[in-house]
Amino acid sequence: MTTFRQIGLVGRPGHTGVVDTLERLIQFLHSRDLDIILEHSTAELLPDTSTRICKRHELGAESDLVVVVGGDGSMLNAARVLVNHNVPVLGINRGRLGFLTDIRPDEIEETLGAVLDGHYHEESRFMLEFEVSRDGALLPGGTALNDVVLHPGTAAQMIEFELFIAGQFVNSQQSDGLIVATPTGSTAYSLSAGGPIMHPSLNALVLVPMYPHTLSSRPLVVDADNEIRIVVVKQRAITPVISCDGAVRFHTEPGDEIIIRKKAQPLRLIHPHDYSYYEVCRSKLGWGNRLVRDDA
Repeated sequence: MTTFRQIGLVGRPGHTGVVDTLERLIQFLHSRDLDIILEHSTAELLPDTSTRICKRHELGAESDLVVVVGGDGSMLNAARVLVNHNVPVLGINRGRLGFLTDIRPDEIEETLGAVLDGHYHEESRFMLEFEVSRDGALLPGGTALNDVVLHPGTAAQMIEFELFIAGQFVNSQQSDGLIVATPTGSTAYSLSAGGPIMHPSLNALVLVPMYPHTLSSRPLVVDADNEIRIVVVKQRAITPVISCDGAVRFHTEPGDEIIIRKKAQPLRLIHPHDYSYYEVCRSKLGWGNRLVRDDA
């Protein structure tokens, strides 16, 4: 197991309870004589501190472990930068669901302490990246842990595009858009749009049409090593938008080719030693409890 000595901290500004949790976390890490590095915007949330501060794009290179305090959105934002440094990431949940942020604020000392003592589970979550081919030039796009989504932009309007998988033409679609989701993202926007839940260990993508014009257009699961290419057809007064995890926005033009690939470097995600994906699903999705027979 890796020894964690340099601990980077990221907190979401304006999120309820984040400051209290950060202060408790810092006190606990100091009690274990660990070095703390605060991400720049996180440091601005706290009172005057002598703790080392660095910019987010530098944090991964300086840390042995990065702890993200916030919700899943905070983890998604941090992951897009931290993945490039191959640094393990752990989440303390101050959000609503917490699929990616495992530790509750009231169990920092016990659970994070066990992680720092080497009792943890590490897994790799692959990410996606996209670029856009326009008039023979490749334009940089973005990186996503959950999903890359093509959608109309400001209003719900039907758009038209052509879909290719591994260089093979699949179909022409008319819909409100298309969600290309990883297994991590299968419990996010994809799930709301009718996509399947995929275990994080799968090397697969799910392509979910959003309100398609035909009933035969259904979610499609494919190998994640396949290149996904979407060709934007000329629209009437619509410029479809691409988003990554609901954040990065790229405005397309007619004829653009959106190329989506699996990112070479996965995210290293740290969980407590007793982590169970199915327990998370039971808790966060409200799955029913085990039935108990009454033999009386």
